[in-house]
Amino acid sequence: VHISKQLLLLYTCSFQHISYLDLMEFSEPGIFNYSTLLLSEERDALYVGAREAIFELSKKNVTVRNKKVQWPVTEISMNMCTLKGKSKERECLNYIRVLQAVDDTRLYVCGTHAFQPQCDYLYFGNFSLHGKPEDGRGKCSFDPSQSFTTVMADGVLYSGTAYNFLGSEPIISRYSPTQSLLRTEYSTSWLNEPSFVFADVIREGENGADGEDDKIYFFFTEVSVEYEFFGKLFIPRVARVCKGDLGGQRTLQKKWTSFLKAKLVCSMPELNFVFNVVHDVFILKGTDRKDTVIYGVFTSQWGNVGLSAVCAYEIKDVEDVFSKGKYMQKATVEQSHTKWVRYNGITPTPRPGACINNQMRLQNINNSLHLPDKTLQFVKDHPLLEDPILPIHNRPRLITKDVNYTQIVVERVQALDKITYDVIFTGTDKGVLHKSVLVEDEVHIVEEIQLLKNGEPIKNLLLSSESLYAGSDVGVVQSPTAFCGRYSSCVDCILARDPYCAWHPTNATCVNIFDTASQTLRQYVKLIIVSFVCLFLVSVLSQKDYKHVAVKLGSSAELPCLVHSNLAQVMWKSNDSVLTEASRFHLIAENGLLIYSVAPEDQGYYECWSVEWSPAAGKNFSRLLAGYTLTLDLPPRPPHQAGHVVTTTLGGHEAATTGAAEGKVETERAALTSALAPPSFTAATVLPPPLPKPTRH
Repeated sequence: VHISKQLLLLYTCSFQHISYLDLMEFSEPGIFNYSTLLLSEERDALYVGAREAIFELSKKNVTVRNKKVQWPVTEISMNMCTLKGKSKERECLNYIRVLQAVDDTRLYVCGTHAFQPQCDYLYFGNFSLHGKPEDGRGKCSFDPSQSFTTVMADGVLYSGTAYNFLGSEPIISRYSPTQSLLRTEYSTSWLNEPSFVFADVIREGENGADGEDDKIYFFFTEVSVEYEFFGKLFIPRVARVCKGDLGGQRTLQKKWTSFLKAKLVCSMPELNFVFNVVHDVFILKGTDRKDTVIYGVFTSQWGNVGLSAVCAYEIKDVEDVFSKGKYMQKATVEQSHTKWVRYNGITPTPRPGACINNQMRLQNINNSLHLPDKTLQFVKDHPLLEDPILPIHNRPRLITKDVNYTQIVVERVQALDKITYDVIFTGTDKGVLHKSVLVEDEVHIVEEIQLLKNGEPIKNLLLSSESLYAGSDVGVVQSPTAFCGRYSSCVDCILARDPYCAWHPTNATCVNIFDTASQTLRQYVKLIIVSFVCLFLVSVLSQKDYKHVAVKLGSSAELPCLVHSNLAQVMWKSNDSVLTEASRFHLIAENGLLIYSVAPEDQGYYECWSVEWSPAAGKNFSRLLAGYTLTLDLPPRPPHQAGHVVTTTLGGHEAATTGAAEGKVETERAALTSALAPPSFTAATVLPPPLPKPTRH
């Protein structure tokens, strides 16, 4: 796929910092795959499911292990697993994949158990298993490397996984102690080789005027059923079922009557480029249900492109597609590349796939068992919706290059300016964490942290009120949500745009406002008014501090310039003139200025300015980052010889050279003197003329 360099730069940011920090880590010798995490704010604990072990760690300090229980595989199960050709050392073990809180006294836990998944109850009190394992088929994956997802809602487990040993029968199911099993149809039109990534419940709330049920949303990537392709074409999906679904009376018995699925779109429309693999999803729930936003991380199935994207979707847009969208049906046209087309016939009533609402109850349809067979048969044959779910502003909120995002969590934070920001944490397959902030509908990466020192992929991310937890194959890492102390100056603290951080005017430190006692916040409120003042109280370089660089005639000169902010534009000036990409033999790169084939006219003063829009000041803020004096390193004057003498005045003194070569040297010396004549600099306290507000990444 060809992507123009100019357009790509509009969407990508150059990361300036990778921090290797002293973080809190937990692991135990001989135990691996710490990929299942569950946070309990009430018990002040983090529960970790690993390979053949479950841990209770302190939420405030994961290095403190409170409790541990082991759950190994029986010898009989191990032997059966190896007989089926699986690895005794890796696959035929018990990988804990499900940790869900049932009530105040116990957890529901499931493991792969040597390709014979089992589930049991774990009691908080003595931290021991009940000892009566249940069949885990449909609740937990057989294969530890296979994708799956679960969510517990009101003591009922909803799962998306494979139902058989081979992994060839995908299933979205519900397991309840009081209700019978409910599941999807075994049909490629319902699920076609899905890779499940996330599931969650969205409550209808008490304010729902139509009396609809709560809904469970499943997110996955599957092989397209709509189109024929030279290979398997992946499509990101969201499927929805109703929590109160009881199945059908005759048609769809013990099957979902409310199952519908739609396509998630994450693309760059101007380039016709699609991110068609979803890796993780996070649902950011607002106090009002309409404020709920769904965030997802995507890549392309063609991995050589090297791009990752974050797309966001409003819950209203999702619900509109499920409640009003057109259905698709299998095509009957021969030799067509389209296998499914829009259904243009008459849609049965009640609407197929809809949750029971007040209007249906007026028709004596009080649950799904009362739905007419015509509606149920239509759902069975038409589970796919044609209308796609488009992201906010019909484009990704963030695109990065050379990064593969694996996990995402999002938090909504109110900063001292009383504005609420979405803070996005994304984990990569190299153990790196990106922290981004949504400001005025644009996302800015403000921090890049190496969470896992060995570069292991981040398998799970979990967010609490104070910390971020990352699970990987080798351990669990706990990180603060902000590293405000890393910003040593008021300017860096303010321009970081981190809503967690504020400058303490008395202590002259950058502090986390959520770590500070509430009675001292009044000091910081003044910062909202005067914070931009510090942007103009920056020490500047004088000409005597400029670094001298001597270069041979015709060689290249590299002038480094380190920009601390991802949001700043770099402006280079030469003898008071702004350099552009079109300037002679100049290359303005991320880390400095490169001058090819230095000539006498290239000599003089060079300045690297950082230009950045300051929301606090409402204008561009500029500061001088580096200054250089560039001169030619000329060969020494040869001794006087008889011959033709040329006399040249240089700086008020006479100088003589012999022949044409000497004349050339003296011409260059004269040019050097002219170039180094002091330019008319602006006073140090006066900033360069403001640039237009920079384009946001």
